[in-house]
Amino acid sequence: MSGLFQRLLGRLPIGWLQLTHNPMRFAAALTGVAFANVLVFVQLGIMNSMGTAVLRPYTFFKADVMISATDANGLTDGGNVARQWLLQALADPDVTGGTGLFIGTVPWDRAEADIGFTTFGIDPARTDFVADGIAGDLALLEVQDAALMDRLARGLTREEAAAIRPQSPRAFETQGRTLTAYSTFAGGGGFGGDGYMIVSDQTFLSLFPARNSAAPDHILLRLRTGADSATVVARLKGLISDETLRIRSYADAGQEELTFQQTRRPTGIIFGFGVLIGVLVGLVIVYQVLSTDVADHLREYATFKAMGYGPSFFLGIVLEEALILGTLGFLPGFAIGATILTVMGKVTTLPLAMTPSMAAIVFAGTVAFSALSGAIATRRLAAADPADLF
Repeated sequence: MSGLFQRLLGRLPIGWLQLTHNPMRFAAALTGVAFANVLVFVQLGIMNSMGTAVLRPYTFFKADVMISATDANGLTDGGNVARQWLLQALADPDVTGGTGLFIGTVPWDRAEADIGFTTFGIDPARTDFVADGIAGDLALLEVQDAALMDRLARGLTREEAAAIRPQSPRAFETQGRTLTAYSTFAGGGGFGGDGYMIVSDQTFLSLFPARNSAAPDHILLRLRTGADSATVVARLKGLISDETLRIRSYADAGQEELTFQQTRRPTGIIFGFGVLIGVLVGLVIVYQVLSTDVADHLREYATFKAMGYGPSFFLGIVLEEALILGTLGFLPGFAIGATILTVMGKVTTLPLAMTPSMAAIVFAGTVAFSALSGAIATRRLAAADPADLF
């Protein structure tokens, strides 16, 4: 290894030799850097899974514009919207159709594990508002109390989900009624529920008798091909008389909810602080190792300085040590972090996984904070007189 570093650096690898001179300290330093990497990987993985989980229900439907109540920060937040605004929106020449979307939570109390389904109610005739993978089964919802169930729901075994077909439906009691699941679709558990379910708007209203067909949670609109959603949104804000409504493109609605969850909700803020703490832990560990190493070799550095070597030479040595610690500490951190995310994903059914972008960001961050720690650790050498160092 020393020969490899010597060829790469074009000089004796002083930093490598100093690090490996005390194997126990070197191992402890690598362990600390790896621990910081694991902490950052886990927090980033959870934050990424939050983004995936927040945007997932938006993929169940196809819309260009969404009209929501003023306090609706997400699909499941806020008040209801009067259906009369749908009729006003249809007056725009670029709006080709619209439908109401109802949302509520339906519990399934089971002996094995209770499941809470985030349930969407929609007109089963409006297949143009549903994703292609679901639209084919939407006709099944024309039967009263029929449902499409999330086969990836937390608490539902894969064997149970695979057995749900039109020929072998699964009936269960909830909200004082008997729902029958005739088919499944791919959703998955999130931070706010165990899974998803889709029913007709009429079935939804029978499950929630206090709700009114004239007041869905959101109004979805489709535009003619080639229409600019931003332009239509601007026109709709002038056309619809209720100025308190949130009228946005469907894509913007998803991004706004994601931003809200990550920056305004406690969960997202906590995960963000977790990433910051991981970076600070790594920074402190690397700085402590490098500053201790500098203190242990003051006489050697003083000799080099007396011989005429400048600050760049010392900075190069310490940066060499920092990059070695950052790179070699990243490898076990990556392996352990990926394993933890995989296990957590299987246990929680959250979309937790190591991604190439995550690995690249953490590696670059590890090298950067290691280099920063090295630069801080050399400050004493840069300003000191050789005689003082002795």
